[in-house]
Amino acid sequence: MAETSSPPQPAKRQLLNIFKGLRAGLVTGAADDDPSGIATYSQVGAQFGFTLGWTMVLTYPLMATVQGLSAGIGAVTGRGVAENLRRHYPLWLARTAVSMLFAANFVNIGANLGAMGAALYLLIDGPQVLYAALFAILCVCLEVFVPYGRYALLLKWLTLSLFAYVAVVLAVDIPWSEALRGIFLPTFSLDGRHAMALLAILGTTISPYLFFWQAAQEVEELQRRQRSRLKAKPDAAAPELARIRLDTLIGMGFSNLVALFIILATAATLHRNGVTRIETSAEAAEALRPVAGEFAFILFSAGIIGTGMLAVPVLAGSAAYAVAELFQWPQGLNKPFRRAKAFYGIIAAATLGSVAVFLAGLDPFLMLYWSAVINGMLAAPLVAAITMMAINPRIMGQLTAPWWMATGGGLTAIVMAAGTVAMLAL
Repeated sequence: MAETSSPPQPAKRQLLNIFKGLRAGLVTGAADDDPSGIATYSQVGAQFGFTLGWTMVLTYPLMATVQGLSAGIGAVTGRGVAENLRRHYPLWLARTAVSMLFAANFVNIGANLGAMGAALYLLIDGPQVLYAALFAILCVCLEVFVPYGRYALLLKWLTLSLFAYVAVVLAVDIPWSEALRGIFLPTFSLDGRHAMALLAILGTTISPYLFFWQAAQEVEELQRRQRSRLKAKPDAAAPELARIRLDTLIGMGFSNLVALFIILATAATLHRNGVTRIETSAEAAEALRPVAGEFAFILFSAGIIGTGMLAVPVLAGSAAYAVAELFQWPQGLNKPFRRAKAFYGIIAAATLGSVAVFLAGLDPFLMLYWSAVINGMLAAPLVAAITMMAINPRIMGQLTAPWWMATGGGLTAIVMAAGTVAMLAL
């Protein structure tokens, strides 16, 4: 008699159910570790060693709170951040926010595509510009022509590319006592170098495009499952809001954990070998080869490409959602091209047009700096607006955000405002 397989254990079933419930939060968190983010974390690890590892602990609750508020607004109202801004605030505020978001994303996409082309060049040699252009075309084709359900699943599986940086840490020798001190015993010097590094970390981890993307994806999920906005059925909303919170907590935790691994890997290899100046993620990968070996170099380079394939569509998609919501155009990755031509046109323009940024030969470090400046200027007022929307019964009905999330949102707005002032003053 053939053996019958035993039913799955309850613990395994619970883990499987949790993984199935991870959607926008997981993808959003993973997209935050894009090639430009990898460059920032690599610079921090190379320049300061393990001493700024504690910043990943600091930014986690701030990031999780803001993303939770954004996702809740999308699910409860059935509308994205830009559309809620347009409906409930002066129109100039929505227009300014969307314009700044598009400008920052455009530059960021160009920097990410350039980093992906450079990473592939390091692995197989060849024309970097052509590689960047091909990656841009591939990202546009996937967003335009792959049905939303399959595309969302593809983005979810692409998050596995971030485990390359977990593997890098396992492949190198980490002095764990020193690393743990850097994570749990904060140290900070009041000088320009440390201030700039802290601002770069804040701008990289708490990025406005993530707010727009996660809210829009929760709206997409409602439409995909043919459910009404949670505001319409508040008594039945508790399970969905619990799923969103768990999704966000896990997604942002995964994001910051991977960022910490990048800091640890570059601190243990580059910093300890006197390599303290890194301007791009590709430079970090190339610098790893002589001090950490071929395996670590290949993992780091492949991770740049994988995270770029995840982040570029999120950057372009968040810009497209924001612009389409502002002008009340049909929008959504769940819609075919013929029903949302302007929406997909924005995705194509933001992605393919940004290749020109790379072709112009601009300094990648300078591009990322100005992108961070724009994001920093936008983040504080946008976080404040999102927090006010989330606690407004006129917008959220009976499902306003709890006091602890509102407090966290207000604290995040203050921190980002202080960071912006410091950035401009430096």
